[in-house]
Amino acid sequence: MKKLRKNLRLITVFLILLFVLLAGYGAYSVAVYGNRWFSSSANTFARTQKKNVIPGDILDRNGAVLATAQNGKRVYPGDTASRSATVHAVGDSGSNVNNSAENFFASYLYGFNMSFLERLGYALRGEEKHGDAVRLTIDSRLAQYVSSVFPEGMAGAVVVMNYKTGEVLTEQSFPSFDPQNITTAVKQNPLKPFYNRAIQGLYTPGSTFKIVTAASVIENIPSYETLTVTCDGMLQLGQRLITDAGTDMAAGKVTKHGELTLKKAFTVSCNNAFARLALQLGDLKLRKTAERFGFNDNFLFQDMVVENSSYPTSNRTDGEIAWTGAGQSALSASPLHLCMIAACVANDGVMMEPRMLMSAVSPTGYTRATLSSRVYRRPLSTQQAAVLKDYLRAVITSGTGTAANIPGVKVCGKTGSAEIDTQENTNAFFVGFLDDPNTPYALSIVVENAGGGGSVAAPMAKQIFTWMLKNSNAQ
Repeated sequence: MKKLRKNLRLITVFLILLFVLLAGYGAYSVAVYGNRWFSSSANTFARTQKKNVIPGDILDRNGAVLATAQNGKRVYPGDTASRSATVHAVGDSGSNVNNSAENFFASYLYGFNMSFLERLGYALRGEEKHGDAVRLTIDSRLAQYVSSVFPEGMAGAVVVMNYKTGEVLTEQSFPSFDPQNITTAVKQNPLKPFYNRAIQGLYTPGSTFKIVTAASVIENIPSYETLTVTCDGMLQLGQRLITDAGTDMAAGKVTKHGELTLKKAFTVSCNNAFARLALQLGDLKLRKTAERFGFNDNFLFQDMVVENSSYPTSNRTDGEIAWTGAGQSALSASPLHLCMIAACVANDGVMMEPRMLMSAVSPTGYTRATLSSRVYRRPLSTQQAAVLKDYLRAVITSGTGTAANIPGVKVCGKTGSAEIDTQENTNAFFVGFLDDPNTPYALSIVVENAGGGGSVAAPMAKQIFTWMLKNSNAQ
């Protein structure tokens, strides 16, 4: 009997500990990731609460009002261009844009975080409850400028972030729409204007992934500085034929780079060289490096929902491994994640978590939340990041990204032209950054079905970086 009582006490203590751990984890999850619950379409309580609260304003980092309330309804100030430029970050009253500030920060905007005394005060005064004002990290002026230089009628995305703090200065998807005037044409547009490609779009990253492949070579091959790879223009592996840009098999034209160092292969973006390097590394080492950069991770960021990037784990033939090293195969990544990869190199190997919330302030002036930077992970050592930074600089000065060069400014970057179905049908990419602690900005650009990253995306990067250099005092 005594033994039974002792066992019961042990079981009781164990169950209490489990309950405490569960409660602690629950409190932690609500504090850190509670925005996901408030923004969920399954949260019927949130939908009901929103009807009884005047929503707080949404402002950009400089205090410009992006969304306010009039007669209990959401309105979006400014002109069509300004509203359209920020709509994917801000959202719309019909919740057509998923995971925007309008629903992701609903806990602040619609007063879920009010204290009991605040609620009591509204009740005693007979006033309708009013939500907090939310200031975002985005710059609406930058967003308008990006919209003005993005190719008209094309689909794609642009993300700009501060690589020291993780602040997202703009995350834009194209085509966009005016939240104040959602027409039938917008709803029926086959390019899906409501879809936020910046955080939801998963693209084959093309040659921008060569940053990861190069990082894996630097880490795993001690002789990488003297290593040479020969590109004879074609690499046949089973059914997979790997060629380089400019090759036209029908016309008998083959692009050959000859013998290349790792830096030179990166500078000219040689597919053959990176395919051979991937085979030399092996799939396991390359995948481990990619996973340190965030591939195959479940992105649980505090300020936004970002689709998970993936490194393929099945059908790993030599042909697929080689093609992965060049940035193709079944790889996928969002524009925001690609921006984070470039930002990591810029930030001496430290990858910051992307942040969108600068502050949340109650109607009485009480600051309920402020920006706090958080390290997501450290994929690179400082030395490895320095080597990659040198490679990315060479791309701009003498490689495929010369169209992004700004005289007197240290621009670093990588172009990409990811095949969609044939080599003639490609998405254009550019990822890069300003290597200057006073202007710590990284960006990623993708333009769908546009051709080469060097000819389409790199010139846009130059324009955006130039604008930011002129307006950096306001960031």
